[in-house]
Amino acid sequence: MAKKTIADTDVSEKVVLMRVDFNVPLDDGCNITDDRRIQMALPSIQSVLERGGKVILMSHLGRPGGQGFEADYSLQPVAKRLGELLNGSVAIASDTAGNDAQAKAKNLRDGDGTVLLLENLRFDPGEKKGDDAFAAILAGMADVYCNDAFGTCHRTDASMLAVPQAMGDKPKVVGFLVAKEIQYLSDVIANPERPFVAILGGAKVSDKINVINNLLGICDQVLIGGAMAYTFSLADGGSVGDSLVEKNKVDLARELKARGDDKLVLPTDTHCGNDFKNPTEFKIVEAGQIPDGFEGMDIGSQTIEQYATIVRNAKTVVWNGPMGVFEKPPFDAGTKAVAEAIAEGDGTSIIGGGDSAAAIQQLGFADKVTHVSTGGGASLAMLEGKAFEAVDVLDNAN
Repeated sequence: MAKKTIADTDVSEKVVLMRVDFNVPLDDGCNITDDRRIQMALPSIQSVLERGGKVILMSHLGRPGGQGFEADYSLQPVAKRLGELLNGSVAIASDTAGNDAQAKAKNLRDGDGTVLLLENLRFDPGEKKGDDAFAAILAGMADVYCNDAFGTCHRTDASMLAVPQAMGDKPKVVGFLVAKEIQYLSDVIANPERPFVAILGGAKVSDKINVINNLLGICDQVLIGGAMAYTFSLADGGSVGDSLVEKNKVDLARELKARGDDKLVLPTDTHCGNDFKNPTEFKIVEAGQIPDGFEGMDIGSQTIEQYATIVRNAKTVVWNGPMGVFEKPPFDAGTKAVAEAIAEGDGTSIIGGGDSAAAIQQLGFADKVTHVSTGGGASLAMLEGKAFEAVDVLDNAN
């Protein structure tokens, strides 16, 4: 799946149209509260600038209505912060593919400035519709297309698919961020060092069914945590008390157990509380023995020890989803133990975005793992083994 990267591309005196993920969190005053997504795009942007190229950046932010400018979703705060990080000014167009964007893109090509940020892609209805005319305008602004927005690689929005298609024979490459995600979430998993262990948590079996199915075919062991474990308990005829379960997925859980055989590892005990919002009673019980009035909130101490041992001995680890309600002590113990075991291991460790990425950051282990994915939905789709049209359309590495 290796793709040609921006580093492999001649950008001198050329304009690079770069799809980035600047979907940053904003407070009520439209101030950026976490600029990591902007910082992660810097290496690709700086690579172009340092080699004499110019950059037009495009991104979405939030979920505007797609009917034009909305102040609450403007990329103005991003342009300001990006300028600070680049130690220079960043021009911003007042629209996405309209008169102002086209005029500023032409000025950029003619030598006026080096970085232009288009307004929120989703202000234009053509983005979500994958509109060819909208894509053609964007493609016409540049000499090179670069996809460095892994968080949206599983989507087929215009900026992800129709635009590179409209670029014709012009170079279509990945940025450093997407290249790294492909390396770990696709290439490493396709040829893992063994034992290869996956840890899957979360609330619903239905959310992870395709991931479980795919990983059972390639992993040595798949460890299950989170609330979806209680659906497996129900499938075994166990008692789940007031726990969150998917009763309509019991047959599916049985099928997964039969297919997984000894590869699918389920909790042997459960840490319970008597109330989700404000528990006052706590107990650890055997899996499938949760009493009425209690609900499972985390894996129990025996399971913690078992999972930690398996993880420490693994040579490749993929983790997607917490083991319990890690935001609420003492039900953070399972997630903490798994994160610590991953950090202590000497194998390749891949954290699959979303809550797992948040947990590994929050617990202080982000610098002790091999790779933390930047895209929750995209990383999940890649773990399912899905093909990404937005990546397939790009130029293959030689």
